[in-house]
Formats: sequence, structure tokens, C-alpha cells
Amino acid sequence: MEHRKFFFVGIGGSGMMPLAMIVRARGGDVAGSDRGLDQGRTAPKFQALAALGIHLFPQDGSGVTPDRLVVASAAVEDSVPDMVAAARVGAPRMKRPALLATLFNDAVLPIGIAGTSGKSTVTGMIGLILHACGRDPTVMNGAVMKDFIRPDAPFASALVGGGDPFVSEVDESDGSIALYRPRIAVLNNVTLDHKSLDELRGLFGDFARGADRVVANAGDPETAALLATLPRERLTTFAVEGRADLVAEKLRPEPHAIGFDLIAGEARIPVRLAVPGRHNVSNALAAIGAAVAAGVPLAQAAQAVAGFTGLRRRFDLVGEAGGIAVIDDFGHNPDKIAATLDTLHDQPGRLLVLFQPHGYGPLKVMGRELAQTFVDRLGPDDVLTMLDPAYFGGTVARDVGSGDIVAAVAAGGRIAHHDPDRADAAARLVALSRPGDRIVVMGARDDTLSVLAADMLAAIAERGAAG
Repeated sequence: MEHRKFFFVGIGGSGMMPLAMIVRARGGDVAGSDRGLDQGRTAPKFQALAALGIHLFPQDGSGVTPDRLVVASAAVEDSVPDMVAAARVGAPRMKRPALLATLFNDAVLPIGIAGTSGKSTVTGMIGLILHACGRDPTVMNGAVMKDFIRPDAPFASALVGGGDPFVSEVDESDGSIALYRPRIAVLNNVTLDHKSLDELRGLFGDFARGADRVVANAGDPETAALLATLPRERLTTFAVEGRADLVAEKLRPEPHAIGFDLIAGEARIPVRLAVPGRHNVSNALAAIGAAVAAGVPLAQAAQAVAGFTGLRRRFDLVGEAGGIAVIDDFGHNPDKIAATLDTLHDQPGRLLVLFQPHGYGPLKVMGRELAQTFVDRLGPDDVLTMLDPAYFGGTVARDVGSGDIVAAVAAGGRIAHHDPDRADAAARLVALSRPGDRIVVMGARDDTLSVLAADMLAAIAERGAAG
């Protein structure tokens, strides 16, 4: 690293925190600020950062000095006091993706995971496989990896190793995917989220064409079309119940797990994942393909991925009380939400869904598709309540709101409510819940949703105790 002193603006963010932890573990002098810290939200996260020797400041410009490289995400506006202070004192500045891409591209074996959905899970799976097989990887994830949580690492969204692999999810939402130069590129899928499909096709295509080996989902139509433009000798394809180099057959769903047969040429290997859902079978195929491309024998990779216990906020079972399960989930775009609802509907029971959109901008881009997803994937007895979109300050157009989506879902024949106040939304679902139901709290960019899910479980348990 050229710079040795850093200041991270928004250090508690899902993309900022693991990067700060990696820089700190590699000897950097790290400081930072966060709006959540100032507002008293998610205190344990900031306590964990402080325990690593990271200096935390209010987001008022007081921590910015000329000798620190100021690192900020694309979401941080120039009007934020820390950015104003950086301009005033002449501190060097860099966007988060540029710093991550520098570390990634300098690695001996950079492995980049791209796609609209599944990036964090595949990243965690690859990290676990490489770690279990003695490759000592560095892993940069946007979610906490349960397999690497320790008393001194309660928020393990990063793993710092001394080996050649640097495994990182790569973000297309801000176009920064163009900065990365992977030797192994993983492409899960190409579906609508932050950008139009035309933009995504260009970004993902360029990303794949620059890699030595591309591991890609032949079962996804958009990805399959992209694969047709790449040299076959550089490809490893995967598909669930399809035609590819790595295929999953004979899926065996369970409430919180799933089994399948891995087919690779003449090999047939039974695998049982400790996470549920057809989408996680696809994620496991992607991870196995990447690990094999990195030199791990197929059978070892398949055995190691069976030990993956999941990520926080990815179909994360908070607990059960009174015969009612509460699940915390990151689902926020049509593809992710569909995968979660389909997985839940693999088992009997009504769904009570609390959904918070992750911003007004994304809601405007994908609102129609989002509403149709709920219409198509919710059952006639399921219940949806939507909060207003996550908003933490700044300027944003509010052309489309949650009320518009709820109206479209209700017009499609599903039970849907708009509850701007989260306490009202939570109370509605707790009051409706009965044994056999599954409550799922969904949304991105807001760690307090996990607190809300835990509070709902506690309310159900308290109701049972009182009854």
C-alpha cells in the first residue's frame, strides 16, 4: 500500500468495514467515521472496529488530516463534513472501489465474483473452501461470514490470509467493476437491479473478457448469451439441472438445508449444503468451479463447501417461538426476493413478509418488476407489509414510493399493506402470526433490520409466555 494512514468515511458500511479491516490487518493506520455511530445505531459493530485499533471520530470533519488518505464510497456526497474537511485541508482522496481494486489487482491470484445476485454467498463459499484446503486466502465480503466468526472477530466480513488468493465480490451498481482485473472471474447471473440490462451486459462482458478463467452460470439466459462471446477453452460452466461442465441433479430440499448430486464428467458426488434453496445449489456450483480453477481437487472442493454455514442476513434463521420461525434476509431486488420466497415455499406454512426497499432510486428503476415478483411469488394467504425506503440523508428524488408498489401488489390479488412506521409493520405481523407461519424481514443497507427481526421474535416469545 502506497499510503499508510487512512480515514474511511462511512466505515460501518457493508463494503467499507471489511476493506478497513483488511487494510488494518496489513499494517495500515486506520481511522474513520460513520453516520450510524453518531446516531447511536449498531453499537457492537463500532466496538468491534475500535477493538482492532481503528480510531473512530464523529462525522464532523474532526478526524480528517492532510496526512490521511480519505476513502469514501460512491454514496458519500461532497457535502458531508468529512469530505468538506478533506477538500479544505488538501487531504488525498480515493473512492472505496479504487482502493479495493488496487489491493485486488496486486494479488497473485485475484478471484472476482460478479453478478446481480449471490455474490456474497459465493464469496463466502469460495473463502471457506480455500481456507479449509490450506490456501490461506484473503476474503473481502459484503456480509458477515458465519464460518469465520470468533470472539475477536464478531463481524467477520473480512478474512486476512498470507496465501496467494484474494477473493472479493465485485460491485456493478456503481460501474466500478471495470476497475478489477481478475485471473478467475465468476459470473452468477445478469438480472435487473441498479442498472439497465444493456448497461449490465456491457459491464459483465468486459469483466469476463479480461480474466484467464471464467466460471459462469450457463443456466441463466443472459449469462449464457454472454458466454457465447467468449473462447470455450477459458470457460467453466455450471447449471442446476441443465447442461454444463458442473451440473447439480436430484435436488433434495429440507427446511434449512438442501442436498444434490454434483455431476462433472464421469464423476458423481453427493453434496449436502447446510443452507437451503435451489439458488444456493447454484452458488455452490459457482464456488466449486472457482476453487477447482484455483487448483483445488474437485472432491475436496465439494467436501469443503458442505461445511458452509451461511452468512448473516442471507436466509438467516433468527429463531423460533410458538411454532413461528423468524428469518432475516438481505433480499432487495426481484431476483433475490424471488429466490428467498421460492425457498420458503419449498416447505409448508404461510409467509408474513416485512420488506424495506433499499432506496428511492432503486425503487424507481425496478419498482414494476418488484411488484410483479411479489404478485407471482406470494401465496393467496401470505401477507406483505412494506416500510418506506431506507434513507440516511442526502438528496434523492422520491418519484416512486412504497405505497405505489403496495398498490400494484394488491391490484395483482395479493394481501399487501404500506406501513411507513416499522413498529406498526412489526406489530401487524406479530399480531397475525400463528403456529406454522414464517416471518421474513427483508431489505438491504440497514443493519437495524436484524434488530427488528430479533425484537419480533422476542415479542412472539413473550406473547407465548403470557398466554
